[in-house]
Amino acid sequence: MDYNAYRRKTIPVRVGNIVIGGDAPVSVQSMTNVPSSDFGALYAQMKELENAGCDIVRMTVPDMESVKVLAEIKASDVKMPVVADIHFNYRLAIEAANAGADKIRINPGNIGGEDRVKEVVRACNARNLPIRIGVNSGSVEKDMLVKYGGPTPEALAESALYHASLLEKNDFDRIVISVKSSDVRTTIGAYRLLSEKCPYPLHIGVTEAGTYNMGIVKSFVGIGSLLSDGIGDTVRVSLTDSPAREVVEGKRLLDGLGIGKSRINITSCPTCGRTRINLIDIVNDLEAHLDEMHPSREIRVAVMGCAVNGPGEAREADIGVAGGDGDALLFRHGEVIRKIPQDRIREILTEEINKL
Repeated sequence: MDYNAYRRKTIPVRVGNIVIGGDAPVSVQSMTNVPSSDFGALYAQMKELENAGCDIVRMTVPDMESVKVLAEIKASDVKMPVVADIHFNYRLAIEAANAGADKIRINPGNIGGEDRVKEVVRACNARNLPIRIGVNSGSVEKDMLVKYGGPTPEALAESALYHASLLEKNDFDRIVISVKSSDVRTTIGAYRLLSEKCPYPLHIGVTEAGTYNMGIVKSFVGIGSLLSDGIGDTVRVSLTDSPAREVVEGKRLLDGLGIGKSRINITSCPTCGRTRINLIDIVNDLEAHLDEMHPSREIRVAVMGCAVNGPGEAREADIGVAGGDGDALLFRHGEVIRKIPQDRIREILTEEINKL
């Protein structure tokens, strides 16, 4: 099913050469974790992220030296939009905008009074830049914590809307919002509330999700639940791991939901005692091979272990195989075409995909 058919309608916001929201594809983000004052390290990591398929990258800008490096990055061959992450110092937000950042990430409530917010808005307007409002459990205002008894979904959503109002007072609507918690259910609840109360695109993710193993579980549950509701326009899978790995897993998540950039969707059964072919190795080999193919439309491929879980259960597949004793049945849309030897499954499926 087309994601846009049930997706929450939002204002499209341009970030460099990427659009967030509207009918634009859901983009994948990450954040650099090397010192922002080190051009060589920062450049190398950003190129690694580009090669991994990252759409948007964020870097922290804690001082003027980092602003200078940001300008050097923007003058380099890094193609991804670069987001400047600013905390407390409104002057750094202005300098980052002037240095060529494609988006400014701030929490308007922690950079000073409304006059300072107005200065940041003026700098962003001069370059037609968007602002991401980032609220998380640790940044919710004390009065809202008292009102709601802690960093609840209601507190996160209300805090974000308050910060958005500070920008709206200056006739600014190029806004992206995130409301993240390390608690998955709090994150889901906050985004669901927020999605009903504003038209802005949402940057979704579970913050401080942890190490790779647990972080993947938390992120896939949280982000996946929201995207399944039609909520979410750009994602970050936050991991205590390499930024490139965040991107790979973000792309995998989108592909698993059928809204990613991969054009080949593989369905395979979990295997059981009926399986008579080396299905696990066959599927892993096939997946690695098909990752290099880029057909013009989505193609659904099924690799099933036996006739029970074969053409019938995979009837919607464009092409597929069901294992037998030393051979396999090749089928298309549930109809058997012929038998093929199992040692030629990858070769023959590739040939059939190229014919579609």
